[in-house]
Amino acid sequence: MPSADQDAYDGWETLCNQAPGPTRDAYEIITKTPRLRSGRQEQLRGKELSTKVVRGVVMEQWQYEVTGGGRIWYCIDDERHELVVIRASLKHPKETE
Repeated sequence: MPSADQDAYDGWETLCNQAPGPTRDAYEIITKTPRLRSGRQEQLRGKELSTKVVRGVVMEQWQYEVTGGGRIWYCIDDERHELVVIRASLKHPKETE
């Protein structure tokens, strides 16, 4: 799964090392059903967060709750049939508090 930048890549690696089971579950779910609305997965809300421009394309931005604080933010690229990891972190993002 591509990442938007080095921070997203490093965050993904940290999640994999610190919470391997939940991160694997997250990977399985978001790659199979990226738009599933559940207790752990939702499209981010608000004008500033619900979409993001990635590679010049406006994409929906979603969040998956990996752990109590850990989150994966990803964008759905329908044209390329892929997800782009925007953020991966063990800490809850301040933007959604």
